[in-house]
Amino acid sequence: MVRSMAKNCIVFALANPTPEISYEEAIAARPDIIIATGRSDHPNQVNNVLGFPFIFRGALDVRATCINEEMKLAAALAIAALAKESVPDYVNLAYGSKNLAFGTEYIIPKPIDNRLISIVSSAVAKAAIDSGVAKRVITDWDAYRTELDNRLGKDNRLIRSLANKAKSNPKRVVFTEADTYKILKAAQLAKDEGIAKPILLGNKERILALMEENQIDMGDTPIIDAWLPEEEARRAEFGDILWHKRQRRGLTQYDARKLMRDRNYFGAMMVETGMADAMISGLTRKYGAPIKPALDVIGVQDGVGRVAGLYMMITKKGPYFFADTTMTENPTAQQLADIAVLTANTIKQFNTTPPIAMLSFSNFGSAEGEVPKKMQEATKILHKNYPGLVVDGDIQANFAVNNELLKEQFPFSTLIDKDVNTFIFPNLAAGNIAYKLLQELGGAEAIGPVLMGLKKPVHILQLGSSVREIVNMITIAVVDAQNKK
Repeated sequence: MVRSMAKNCIVFALANPTPEISYEEAIAARPDIIIATGRSDHPNQVNNVLGFPFIFRGALDVRATCINEEMKLAAALAIAALAKESVPDYVNLAYGSKNLAFGTEYIIPKPIDNRLISIVSSAVAKAAIDSGVAKRVITDWDAYRTELDNRLGKDNRLIRSLANKAKSNPKRVVFTEADTYKILKAAQLAKDEGIAKPILLGNKERILALMEENQIDMGDTPIIDAWLPEEEARRAEFGDILWHKRQRRGLTQYDARKLMRDRNYFGAMMVETGMADAMISGLTRKYGAPIKPALDVIGVQDGVGRVAGLYMMITKKGPYFFADTTMTENPTAQQLADIAVLTANTIKQFNTTPPIAMLSFSNFGSAEGEVPKKMQEATKILHKNYPGLVVDGDIQANFAVNNELLKEQFPFSTLIDKDVNTFIFPNLAAGNIAYKLLQELGGAEAIGPVLMGLKKPVHILQLGSSVREIVNMITIAVVDAQNKK
């Protein structure tokens, strides 16, 4: 029967668990066939959960008196349109794929795609209103879609709100390692979702080959190959800018121009000169490699003595913020106070209030030692100079996160009933160990490190970050650029 069909025939064999014709037999009979089944172990699974819950979600939210043909058609069209969008990395990972894209083996979204709830439900709700069967009218569709997304839980709420902010005014982000698959895929997703305007920095031939190999379409995204002869004039110009900045620190003009062959120096100079609004680097190199170029070219903010690293730990209970996790090995009390202020200011940019715990192995002087002493001193500095900041310490981690325990033992603490979400660690070892343990054993998603304290946004990825983690960092970089503007 299948062999008798026309070219590029379509077969929906939806009986479960045994389709009317197996996927293997159908493909063997007709290599050009487009086949869908009800099974999750084959491409194009047609599953009730793609439509059923979201049709009723949309209908209930507008108090629809029935489910009519217009609403069902709206659901079908919304699902069809989603199949042509870039596929999130978590969907690719779940199905063991590198780059799912619309085609014969992907004509319908996967059931685990989180975007279905907002896309399908809102389409159904709008169709109900337009066809006159709704008793409630929605006027702010962006707010409604955000409300739907929030039903997915606290763990995604922060990054979704940041993504919405980024989309309101996307910025130009230069990627210094654009000749790698993960960066290209993340840049494509960020562009398709309207989060950022990518600029690709790297070997142009390699970038174009990777795009073709992985079916990555970046449209008119600019590609800059800084090592080509035609870029020599720009390298010289950038080098001279750096030389004037650092000529009294032992840098010669020749060496400054030579440094512009380093992609991190070139990328940082693009941000410094306004060719880009933010820079992303670090996927393939040690964390420190991009930091020195950023410090040499861009420098620290006025009034800031140092840069520091912040990790956002996304958990089922909501986001937690850890600092310093990457930069200062053994900070002094004053440096800890500076880190706390940098962290608080950064978190406020995310529309989040940061009650801060200055962590130690003691509680309010219950033990002697260098760590309790400097955490106490840092807290005093913060109370004196930043009276509006909610902060206390020295304090053990379990008391900081357990309000009932804190209230029972230390009712005088300023952290009582404050939902502490920000933790300043006494040294680099403690912060680094804590976030990695929470990530691996507690199942938290680590976003970062967010580099705090630079005049302009430069953000460094973890070595080997996933595509999703890179997209999250792009989102933060865009929000950072918006705030610094």
